[in-house]
Amino acid sequence: MPNKIANRKVICDVLLEHAKEDKDIVVLCSDSRGSASLTPFFEEYPEQSVEIGIAEQDLVSVAAGLAKSGKRPYAASPASFLSTRSYEQAKVDCAYSNQDVKLIGISGGISYGALGMSHHSAQDIAAMCAIPNMRVYLPSDRFQTRKLFEALLQDEKPAYIRTGRNPVEDTYTEENCPFEMDHATVVREGSDVTIVACGEMVYPAKKAAELLAAEGIQAEVLDMYCLKPFDAAAVIRSAEKTKAVVTVEEHAPFGGLGAMTAQAVSANCPKKVVEIALPDAPVITGTSQEVFDYYGMNAEGIAAKAKEAIA
Repeated sequence: MPNKIANRKVICDVLLEHAKEDKDIVVLCSDSRGSASLTPFFEEYPEQSVEIGIAEQDLVSVAAGLAKSGKRPYAASPASFLSTRSYEQAKVDCAYSNQDVKLIGISGGISYGALGMSHHSAQDIAAMCAIPNMRVYLPSDRFQTRKLFEALLQDEKPAYIRTGRNPVEDTYTEENCPFEMDHATVVREGSDVTIVACGEMVYPAKKAAELLAAEGIQAEVLDMYCLKPFDAAAVIRSAEKTKAVVTVEEHAPFGGLGAMTAQAVSANCPKKVVEIALPDAPVITGTSQEVFDYYGMNAEGIAAKAKEAIA
């Protein structure tokens, strides 16, 4: 049965569980509590909730101020605006000041579909990774999202977390969700080609490996949920035993997973690296899946690129 629980709902569930005991947890929204699935938190803990309104720069600065005062703020806003409109505040108020602010970019990538380029966040990985002291995470499914936020609740460092708008198919299960903070997860082992994916692209990468296996090609799949710090060691270990590397990301083709993977591979074990990403142009209008299908960002497209890479 298809999964119907979005990652954003899991974030709310985890925060609700911990806010009962930790009164320093504060959730802030920019007129986005509904689309962030955080309405239950606002209803359960109104004294630990702040509605800023459509003012993303204020959202981040207020969150940083609360952190400076000893609170533990989680600020949620559409990724397209959080990663651009409030970029200076994320850089100076949060990262440079080393404040315990977790920035949650909701409806990331092309989640907003027909709303178009103004609402897409296809540059946020590159932008946020460029900020010193800012960590960047893209969890792949609801189970990993829970593990990630349980871990983030244990530290006091700034981070940017991108999550999609819609439920995504499960890469893992509740019983089997291996997770180590800041280390990529090996979803499937293989010896012919390496597929490195992040966020919503991990599930189609896993399915692509299954298609390849049916043809006798063994693909290793890495879930690089941690874009920064980037687990270069995991990429190098995998690349050393395979013939080529394919990267898949819901992001522009510059400064993201593909670029970081190519840097690591070229410097340590030169192999062909093939990137699958959104185009450097306005994407077509449609649902997320329609867009992914159009640009070959699905299991069939990934499998085809992998075969080309090792041909």
